[in-house]
Amino acid sequence: MQKKINTVLVVGLGKVGALVARLLHENGYRVTGLDRDGDAGAPFQTVAGDVNNARILKSQLKDHDAVVTCLPYHLNLSVARAAHTSGCHYFDLTEDIETTQEIRKLSESARGVMVPQCGLAPGFIGIVGANLCKPFQALRSIELRVGALPQHPRGMLGYAFNWSSQGVVNEYLNDCEVIKDGNRAKVPSMEGLETIVIDGVPLEAFATSGGLGTMCETFQNKVAHLNYKTIRYPGHCQLMRFFFNELFMREKRDLAGEILVHAKPPVNDDVVFVHAAVEGWKDENLFRDEFVRSYFPRKVAGSVWKAISWTTSASVSAVLEMVSRGNLPSRGFLKQEDIPFDLFTKTRAGSLFVDQEEIH
Repeated sequence: MQKKINTVLVVGLGKVGALVARLLHENGYRVTGLDRDGDAGAPFQTVAGDVNNARILKSQLKDHDAVVTCLPYHLNLSVARAAHTSGCHYFDLTEDIETTQEIRKLSESARGVMVPQCGLAPGFIGIVGANLCKPFQALRSIELRVGALPQHPRGMLGYAFNWSSQGVVNEYLNDCEVIKDGNRAKVPSMEGLETIVIDGVPLEAFATSGGLGTMCETFQNKVAHLNYKTIRYPGHCQLMRFFFNELFMREKRDLAGEILVHAKPPVNDDVVFVHAAVEGWKDENLFRDEFVRSYFPRKVAGSVWKAISWTTSASVSAVLEMVSRGNLPSRGFLKQEDIPFDLFTKTRAGSLFVDQEEIH
C-alpha cells in the first residue's frame, strides 16, 4: 500500500519528540527533527533553529508531508498555522482546549488533516473509551482516568514532574467539561475526589481539565454521565488544593510550576495508569465494561524510555501511521474518539500498548 505521508517534520526533540522521531524513522518515514539545539546523535536529519522563527518553520514545512509538534501547548498554534498555510498534515499532543478550538477553525479550510490532542489524555484514553461503548445499546456513564506517576513515591505529594509543569498546572486550575445528568456542563478542577485501585495499588482520582478532548460534543444526548479524572497517590489532591487555593498560587501559574518541579523533579522509574469504564445496557441488562492497564518503562527504538514518554510518543505515531495508510481521513479535523481501537493497535507504534514487555 502506498503511503500518503512519506516525509515528517518533528518539532521539539525533548523526551517525547525524540522518541516520536525515532519511531517514525524506524517505520520508514523520512524524518527531520527541528529543535533549538538540534540532536547530533540522532539517526535522522536534525535542524537547529528557533521554532518561533516563522521563516525557519516555513522553509522546513515546504519539504514535508506532515508535521508533529511536541512543544508546550502555548507554542503549538504557530506551528498549526504554518502547517495550514503549507498544506501539511498536522498532529500535536495538546490538552489545551482553546488551542484545539483555534486549530479546529483552521481545519475548515485545511488541505491536509489536522489532528490535535494525540497524546494520552486527550488521545489514547478517548480511543479506548469510545471502543468500550460499541457493544452497548444504551449508555449510562463513561468514566476515563489516567495518571503518570513515580513507581516509588516519596514525600506527601507522591509525585514527580515527568510531564510539562505548565501543562499540569493548566489541568489543575482550568474548569473541566463533563456531561452530568445528560447535560454538558463545566465543573471546577480538583473536585470529585474518589478512591481507585489498580493492580492492588490504592490511588485517588479527581477532575482535571482537557482530558476528554471533544468527547462531550460527540456523546451529548448519548450518555447521562461522562467525565475525566487524573490518577494520583492518596493525599495529593488535598495538598494541591492547599498550594493553589490557600497559598494563592493559582494567581502565579508560572511560579507555581517552577516551585513544583524544583520540589518534585523527574524520575526514570515511572508508571502510567489507565482506567476506562463504561456502564450501560446490553439486551436490557445493565453491565460495566473496563479497560485497566499499568504501563511501565520499556525498550523502544533501541533504548529504554519512561512510560510517559513511550505511551505518548506511540499514540501520536500510531495516529499518523493510520492517516498515512488511509485508515483515517486525510483532510479536515479528526476527533480522537473516531479512531478505531483495533486498527490503532495494529499499527507498529500502537502495538506497544498490547504487548507486555515493560521493564519493572
